[in-house]
Amino acid sequence: MAVRVKFTGSFRCLSGKNMLELRLGGSSPLRDVVKMIVEELPKLEPALIDPEFENPKTNLLIIVNGKEMSVLDRFETIIEDGDEVVFVPIVHGG
Repeated sequence: MAVRVKFTGSFRCLSGKNMLELRLGGSSPLRDVVKMIVEELPKLEPALIDPEFENPKTNLLIIVNGKEMSVLDRFETIIEDGDEVVFVPIVHGG
């Protein structure tokens, strides 16, 4: 079994994919899963990783198994094989 990662909007355009399957071989915090995604799809790095801190950006909308990560444990949310992680771009306007 694998973690199913889905991309919407600009994340889909940047990655060139609708979906990616990652095999974790156990459980990992969301922070590490984001870094694994960037290793697989380097074009996503500017959108997902803060270059100053080399950690995932804090202004991402990430949904884990239907729940927004901020109501879970943010980047410490444990991801396991069989989970679904969805990246949704945040659009600001004015």
